[in-house]
Amino acid sequence: MKKLAIFGSTGSIGVNALDVVRHNADRFRIACLSAQENAEALVRQAIEFRPDCVCIGNAIHEPEVKKALGVHGIDVLCGPQGLVEAARRTDYDMMVGAIVGYAGLFPTIEAIKAGKDIALANKETLVVGGGLVTELVKKHGVSLIPIDSEHSALFQCMVGEQATAIRRIILTASGGPFLSKAREEFEHITPEQALKHPNWSMGSKITIDSATLMNKGLEVIEAHWLFGVEPHRIEVAIHPQSIIHSMVEFVDGSTKAQMGVPDMKVPIQYALSYPDRIANGFDAFDFRKFNRLDFAEPDRNRFPCLALAYDALREGRTMPAVLNAANEVAVAKFLEGDIRFTDIPKIISYAMDNHDNSEQLSVQSIVAADSWSRNILSTYKLN
Repeated sequence: MKKLAIFGSTGSIGVNALDVVRHNADRFRIACLSAQENAEALVRQAIEFRPDCVCIGNAIHEPEVKKALGVHGIDVLCGPQGLVEAARRTDYDMMVGAIVGYAGLFPTIEAIKAGKDIALANKETLVVGGGLVTELVKKHGVSLIPIDSEHSALFQCMVGEQATAIRRIILTASGGPFLSKAREEFEHITPEQALKHPNWSMGSKITIDSATLMNKGLEVIEAHWLFGVEPHRIEVAIHPQSIIHSMVEFVDGSTKAQMGVPDMKVPIQYALSYPDRIANGFDAFDFRKFNRLDFAEPDRNRFPCLALAYDALREGRTMPAVLNAANEVAVAKFLEGDIRFTDIPKIISYAMDNHDNSEQLSVQSIVAADSWSRNILSTYKLN
């Protein structure tokens, strides 16, 4: 019986992870759940799964959660420090890191220090702190298993292979809702249009990132740290059907591809059960229904966020933290209707162009770079 702490349990990854647990009650037990804002859903989940503790990120909801869960004997923690405290607890085996954005870094670090294995969906943890996190993973002898469908695919393709046998890795991208849209029409894209992903059902932040291809750029950085592959050996291919989730090409010219219908429950289950595979009733790939698979190069002129992510990875140090913070700010402004879709990469470029990237990577320098990026953008005016 593996005990799980699901950080970000009310988001799309968390909800799917709980569904996996629900269908494998003999294998998994929930020890901890966390949410930022959705207190009602957190309480409902806690009453069903009876964890030892929950953490609500926004302190305004703490009284409501305590009142609802007090009679069930479930401890209630609160805020960023509550997340850290929950991550340090010794009564679970694996953290499912599904918190959205930069906030997922610190509880993940604490869980690793506490000797917990990590099933990681929060790509920003490796984007902003990849060097630190991977060193801690080695130091504490824990497993870091990706949940993202693309990185799970790469992970599965590499099982049993030598690192020296890998020529390149290829991350696939659906291309989002604007794959065929003319560049001159991008100025008029609305948040509602950008939130309509053609293949996946995800939270608003990651859906906008998919529309700009920033999500794929963040995944390039994540893949670098997960698999130790240099930026020039990480490529992106547009694959509208989202059936091949990623590919690995080997030095002998052969390629492995992991295939499956767009369903996050499969990579989540694989991460939770690895190295075992568990039978389930999820939909499987049927070549009779998908008898055509298309691929194309990404258009970096129409989707400049992808190039910005590669630039940040090559720059290293704290530049990825600046990229990530600026993207979070820009996406929030776009969703609020304050800026245009085409302003997102402009805002990110401004922050990167003005950042002094001389600090070595540390928790302190990451925090400082994130704060600097958000502060400089609070007064930035678009032309």
